[in-house]
Amino acid sequence: MPAKPKPLTPDRSARHLFGAKMRYYREQAHMSLDALSEIVNVSKAHLSRIERAESPVPPGLPPRLDAAFGTDSIFTDLYLLARKEIHPDRFKRRMELEARATVIKEYAPQIVPGLLQTEDYARAQFRTHNPKATEQEIEDLVIGRMSRVDLLLGDPRPDFSAVLDEAVLRRGYGGPKVMRRQLEKLLALALTPTTYVQVLPFAFGGHALAGGSLALWRLEDGAVVAYEEAITTGTLIEEQDEADTKLRAYDLLSASALSPADSAGFIRSVLEELPK
Repeated sequence: MPAKPKPLTPDRSARHLFGAKMRYYREQAHMSLDALSEIVNVSKAHLSRIERAESPVPPGLPPRLDAAFGTDSIFTDLYLLARKEIHPDRFKRRMELEARATVIKEYAPQIVPGLLQTEDYARAQFRTHNPKATEQEIEDLVIGRMSRVDLLLGDPRPDFSAVLDEAVLRRGYGGPKVMRRQLEKLLALALTPTTYVQVLPFAFGGHALAGGSLALWRLEDGAVVAYEEAITTGTLIEEQDEADTKLRAYDLLSASALSPADSAGFIRSVLEELPK
């Protein structure tokens, strides 16, 4: 006798409502998870976890569900609502500005920028920085992180550039297997027309941005906004003169970092050093 499906709690959050609606429309269509998996090109196991609100929703899934079930934009709208819901209040302004940016520039001293992370790297990073968090709390953080990644995959998408300190490549999270996939993703993204990845080797020495990460967003009206971030806090800089100062510091650092081609070679060399 098949196991009884886990009861859902659609009133708990937008993510739980997404899963409940997905199961409802699937059952209304007399469709198994196997059949839905074939249609939307997402594994049966992942779809099952999404229904139970235990796994992130891939950015491309909501429109495929709307097409499969003929639900207009129900799943797309629920996904957008869930994205807003999962970010802590102090980061919501950052998310709003990031989503509006036509150009994004980031300096990362220790950790791969969130927009470039793999799911496993993000999970390992959050677990390291939140050792007392429950599995569900970690998964909620991962969902929030992964919900941002589709910014670089959308149409239109912002021009994105990042200067990564060598420590980002060498300070592993999650072990060699996780780091291998993360470095491979960096290489793949570096080859896209709108993504520009540079490495700043240790040999460069000190610089004006040492000490914390920096994000810069050029908005549609031409204004530049800066965001300096630590592990649990962030400072938004919307005063134009100060934001421009941060932008000049970033541009000087970018001019001193390895070229994208040389950076790709550097990343490959670090990949080759990882244990098989």
